[in-house]
Amino acid sequence: MATFISHSPAETQSLGESWGRAAGRGLVIALCGDLGAGKTELVKGIARGLGATVRVHSPTFTLVNEYDGSRLRLFHLDLYRLETPGQIIAAGLEQFLQPDGVAVIEWAERIYDLQFTTPTSGACSRFTGVCGLKKVQIEIIGETERKIIYDGPGA
Repeated sequence: MATFISHSPAETQSLGESWGRAAGRGLVIALCGDLGAGKTELVKGIARGLGATVRVHSPTFTLVNEYDGSRLRLFHLDLYRLETPGQIIAAGLEQFLQPDGVAVIEWAERIYDLQFTTPTSGACSRFTGVCGLKKVQIEIIGETERKIIYDGPGA
């Protein structure tokens, strides 16, 4: 496990940018943290590190935003509006657990719940079988300060 203390949104983006530069095809980055913790700021940096020049915003209402035009396609998922494992499966989001590019999943604890409560489901086994999984927890420690704890590739 590694810990990074960010003192600003720019520093959070910079960490994400370094992850994007190092990312390989099939990487899944699972983000957990409260509203306003900086998950989307981290995704902005990852996109920049991949070489994307488009504006990145949270896909809260669309569930998935896809960004092309960079070294690898970026799939940005937001599971905030999905509350049960059944909703995640019904939405067809399992395909992003083994992406042809890089997938970043906000509110990934919704999938973690799926993993721990139904260990024999297809979605779970695909999630646990991901080779390049980076788990990230973002905690608010001040108005602009965040504690980012992560493991997985590049940790």
